[in-house]
Amino acid sequence: MDGDVGRIKAVLRAENDPSSRVGMKNQIQEYTNLFDKEGADKRKANYTDVVNKYYDLATDFYEFGWGHSFHFAPRHKWEALQASIERHELWLAHRMGLKENHLVMDIGCGVGGPLRNIAKFSGAFVTGLNNNAYQVTRGQKIAKESGLEGKVNFIKGDFMNIPAENNSYDAAYAIEATCHAPDRVGVYTEIFRVLKPGGVFAAYEWAMTDTYDPKNANHVTLKKGIERGNGLPDLETIETVVNALKKAGFEVEEYFDLAPTSDIPWYFPLTPRLTPTGIFHTWIGRYIARKGLAALEYMKIAPAGSSATLEMLQGGGDALVGAAKEAIFSPMWWVLCRKPADKQ
Repeated sequence: MDGDVGRIKAVLRAENDPSSRVGMKNQIQEYTNLFDKEGADKRKANYTDVVNKYYDLATDFYEFGWGHSFHFAPRHKWEALQASIERHELWLAHRMGLKENHLVMDIGCGVGGPLRNIAKFSGAFVTGLNNNAYQVTRGQKIAKESGLEGKVNFIKGDFMNIPAENNSYDAAYAIEATCHAPDRVGVYTEIFRVLKPGGVFAAYEWAMTDTYDPKNANHVTLKKGIERGNGLPDLETIETVVNALKKAGFEVEEYFDLAPTSDIPWYFPLTPRLTPTGIFHTWIGRYIARKGLAALEYMKIAPAGSSATLEMLQGGGDALVGAAKEAIFSPMWWVLCRKPADKQ
């Protein structure tokens, strides 16, 4: 989908399919019930359903507003948003030491924006792992259009049970993806298994900071808002993440929060501004967008549930901004670790 017109059509892709319209309406209701009526344990037990429902609903909105790379990035003064996002991806590849013909796995690859950039930059062959069928199809299509079929591929699979042989990859990374896992030790253990001895794993992790206070009602509300608006079973602290990596067998070489290195706050794209994109985060822009989608739903042009999906995503964005301002959360905890050379 090249250009805004194509992306808008993607958001409304079910316009001629009444069954899809009903399906989207049911999906958003089932999804919100997992957060409004159920606890974290239920979401963890049904994590594949939570994540798939979320990305079935959100992917086209993400592409329309964010492009092909669904993640945040530290941003320097005078740097464009897309430039910061690409630099963030290439910094990861450089820090990992990815090289020509390395076999690399992108854990939770979305529609493949990062893996395409990293494959072109490093010369590595990158396999994207994703359990969402729609995103895998989108990723394959975009890779073909980009002429990268020989350097990247996609496999549909659950990162809690990776469809790959032991010791088969030189490196793996996850960009804001393993936060969707129901069990951090479990997902890291699977990644450890498929890496060759001495293989490197790196991640940009979503995690709570030391400032988070589980006894602070506002902190808890913001945390729950992030989870509900972003398809997460339960956000963890960075200490929990690091300890889980160690329990999985990794040697953790470094970890730190990249958010303080950003001249422009990472959440700036989610704040209201009088710009072509920022206007959609103002109260009037949000109101018009929701009412506009509701009207399109009524006219059977947009899938029923589109406006509810947009409202859910907006709520998640608000929680991210609020948590960032309280310094209780960061989406860019950098973690670099390695599988010991003597481990199989």
